Parts: sequence; structure tokens; C-alpha cells
Amino acid sequence: MIDFASERNNLIQHLRTEIKDSRVLQVMSRIPRELFIPEESRGMAYLDRPLPIGYGQTISQPLIVALMTESLGLSGNEKVLEIGAGSGYQTAILADLAARVISIERVPQLIERAKKLLELLEYNNIEIHLALKELGWPEGAPYNKIMVTAASPVVPLPLVDQLTTGGKMVIPVGSIHEQELVIVTKYQDRIEKRNLGACRFVPLIGEGAWLSN
Repeated sequence: MIDFASERNNLIQHLRTEIKDSRVLQVMSRIPRELFIPEESRGMAYLDRPLPIGYGQTISQPLIVALMTESLGLSGNEKVLEIGAGSGYQTAILADLAARVISIERVPQLIERAKKLLELLEYNNIEIHLALKELGWPEGAPYNKIMVTAASPVVPLPLVDQLTTGGKMVIPVGSIHEQELVIVTKYQDRIEKRNLGACRFVPLIGEGAWLSN
């Protein structure tokens, strides 16, 4: 039988070499990543690599999860928009670090699975909605932070519009095959972008990003 607790601890020790936010590491040390992964791949839950979760989607590499979460600088009082709920693992991490999380997902089956698991884990500050044609969830705007777990060719203006002034968004930007992870800060009259390093994500589908076929 796999000792998931021990493997989780080993992963956290590995992440400490890159991640300095102790709150992010603390939250990741107590969330059972194995529950968010299909049974056939569960033995690889604590390898530092992305894993398939079905429907052409993946659960991101733990280092990328930690880096994206750390980049938002969450204090606990924020309303966060997540684009791409996927397995719900990143959603759970955000919910432990922020006041409220609104998450959007395009695959109905993943929404159902994530909702059941997050309810089982007793989260009560999360909403997951089926993605619409327009990016994000405008009716809940503005958001203090936005995390986008799919890649866009540009920083999408519809999402910038849903940020508060002073708010931050982390998003992969680039081609279909390779991107840079970008942290975007919104000011009253401009946005500021900073690259965090190379990454690879599935495409972000919607107006202002990639259009579906």
C-alpha cells in the first residue's frame, strides 16, 4: 500500500527549494492530491509532473501549482476567479488561502466530479460554473485575483476588465505548444506584466483567447 502522507511530505520538501511562501506549502502539505487523480494514475500523485484527468485535461505539475499560487500573494481576504477548475485540486488550494473562489470549467463531467470531491472535503467557499462563451464570470466581478490554468495567445482583455484596480492575474501566454507564465498587475491606466518562466498548458478557449473549432 502506498504511503501517500510520506510521499506528500517528500514532495513538499522538494518544493521548498523553489517556493518561499510558507502558507502555500502548508496548504499543499495537507490537501490529498491523490484524491483528485483518476485511480489508475493515483500511484504517481506525488511525482512533480502533470497527470491526465480525462477529457483531454490534466492536473498541473505541483511546482507550477505552487508557483502560480505564490505569485498571487494571497492574504486570505480575496475573492478569486479561477479559469479551469479541472480536477478541483488548485481550486481547493485557492479556497484555503482566500475568502471566496469562483471557478469556471468547460467540461461538465469534471465540474460534477470536482463539486462532489470538494463537498466531501467540506469546502463551503467555492462556486464552480460551466464556462460560457465569454471568458471568466463577469457577474461575479470584480475579482482581487485571477488564476488562469489554460494558455492564451495574449493577455485577454475581458479578464483584465474583471480585475479590481491593483488586482493580479497569473496566466500562461504564448503559442499552443509553449508559453511563458505571466503575472499581470492592473493599474488605473495600464497593466504591468512580468514573466515567471516557461510552461505548457492546454489552450484557453473563448473570446479574447483561442476560438474553438
